[in-house]
Amino acid sequence: MKTNQRTTKLVLAALMMCIIIVSIMFIRIPIPFTQGYIHPADAMIFLSVLILGWKYGAAASAFGAMLGDILGGFAAWAPWTFCIKGIMAIMLGLIIELAFRKADPSRAKVMTAVIIGMILSGIFMTVGYYVAEGIMYGNWAVAAIGIPWNIGQFVIGMVLAVVLAKALSKTQAKRYFSYKLL
Repeated sequence: MKTNQRTTKLVLAALMMCIIIVSIMFIRIPIPFTQGYIHPADAMIFLSVLILGWKYGAAASAFGAMLGDILGGFAAWAPWTFCIKGIMAIMLGLIIELAFRKADPSRAKVMTAVIIGMILSGIFMTVGYYVAEGIMYGNWAVAAIGIPWNIGQFVIGMVLAVVLAKALSKTQAKRYFSYKLL
């Protein structure tokens, strides 16, 4: 990768990290009967992988989500979030990479891989936060309350990420996409 390309990727990763921080800190929907909340950052995490690829996308996702927790007053969740959101981004990126390794992948197969990757990484996130909450609160029944909310969060994130990626693919921003998806 050329120096100019590397600089562009780094700047875009920093931008995506900031967008993830803002989407966690300022757009919160409280989960009833818990101290938790849902947010649109999963859409930005998915979008960061679609734009930056799995390496830069995972770094932006892990650090952005962790800093969103710390700056938003939920520092106890920061280590969990760093791992869960980072692995979530890596999973999506590697599944997309597998689709591109096939000889001349069709657009439909790549988009299928993107959707499967988002679903699997969203399931990982849901399980990860269930385990984290169960350990932190010492109550697995209370942790189960967050499961449907986390599922809803990543499903809405999937839809938003695909819509935003499609819109960005019609602009000059498409030249920065790591994967030619749309």
